[in-house]
Amino acid sequence: MDGNYPRMLLVTANVGSIFEDPDHMLKIWLREFLKSVQHYQPGLLALHCQEVGGKNYEDSMQHVNKFVKAMLGCEELQKYDRARVFLDEDFTAADKFTALGNLYFVHESVEDISIWDFVDCKFIPVVGREVLSGNIETVQIKEKAKFPQDFFPDFKWSRKGFIRTRWNIKNCIFDLVNIHLFHDASNIISMQESPSVYSKNRKAAFIHTLKRFEEDQYDKVPQFIFGDFNFRLDSNALINELTKKTTSNQTKGKKGQVNKICYTEEVNNKVVLTLETKGFDCHEKHSEIFLKKSKHLRKYDNEMILYKDRLFEYEINFPPSYPFSEDVSDGLSYMKTRCPSWCDRLLLSHSAKNIIVQNETVVPKYDTIGKDSCMGDHKPIFLFFHLKKSQAPTVSAPELLQLPTATEVIIPSTQVKISHVDTTKYIHIRQQNGKSTRVFRETSV
Repeated sequence: MDGNYPRMLLVTANVGSIFEDPDHMLKIWLREFLKSVQHYQPGLLALHCQEVGGKNYEDSMQHVNKFVKAMLGCEELQKYDRARVFLDEDFTAADKFTALGNLYFVHESVEDISIWDFVDCKFIPVVGREVLSGNIETVQIKEKAKFPQDFFPDFKWSRKGFIRTRWNIKNCIFDLVNIHLFHDASNIISMQESPSVYSKNRKAAFIHTLKRFEEDQYDKVPQFIFGDFNFRLDSNALINELTKKTTSNQTKGKKGQVNKICYTEEVNNKVVLTLETKGFDCHEKHSEIFLKKSKHLRKYDNEMILYKDRLFEYEINFPPSYPFSEDVSDGLSYMKTRCPSWCDRLLLSHSAKNIIVQNETVVPKYDTIGKDSCMGDHKPIFLFFHLKKSQAPTVSAPELLQLPTATEVIIPSTQVKISHVDTTKYIHIRQQNGKSTRVFRETSV
């Protein structure tokens, strides 16, 4: 371990599939996951899981305990002497249940680490291993919310929401947020317009969450938001591109709704794309388009663009993370159920870039786990980086260089906070216009 710059390994994994076949898939999943842990040897390992217990959670939630025990008992994690595991498992609480799981492991080499108490508003030293499961509503060292039913006007109120934790490592403070946004329920509906109705619903829920973080009573710190965002390719634009020289034939169901569309080449009458509510089949070119030549699909991956003023993402150089085959003998094929997309992501607030070490020898790594192995329908995505010791300045460099005049400092109705610039402490006055001005060195006050 590098004592100067703690190593961080952040992983997001929709684990629903492994609970459908835990005897076979869990073993493979753990093997590939732990390979990454051994390779990167992080000081803090953060695993954010979605769909804990699987799609049929009433029957499969019993397997979650096996998953956690295997994780805590494995040899590869024995030097991680501290752990905090949050498992939202109480599916009987319909208005609260998110099926999210946040698992954090701290290596014995990390000496100074604490976690935030959102009720008492203080940091608590992380000691020992603790699993918090079942109904975790009263657990104070996390913030959790399910998206309000208002965000599901035309759909079933599903288990979607977020769990946030706040950490302090060697005086570097940051949030780790696990999030699960809405999926595309129908391929037919998804392709009707750009952006799709599902994309609009995801945007509403995500903006709601970001505003909540921005406007709450807690200090604003760098954030790492990683989970299953369910971001999808622009189906309308992609399908128009794939079917330029085709004719379409629609099939309707009993209620007169379109439930199948076949696109056939005009020249040789060959079917190139079949679209159903839960079917997306490019036939002979399916693997070639979405796995072998996926880079050209990035132009259709537009949902992240909506948040670029708030969030940052490292460059994606891996194929779409979903939907991979759930056949344990096949880790390379996509299922022909949905349009393959980069659903699973790791996003950062712009301030988070300031606490990441990046130079000629240390470069963050953004990639998938288990490239050639079956990891379920979602490939886990990870971000590995080195964390700086202390937090970046709370105001930008231009603001720090502007010394105030007497008329600029309005003491009444302002907020005062202390920030660290190099080794010198300064007091900043937050003015009524929202700007922050450096006023005095602490030694001068």
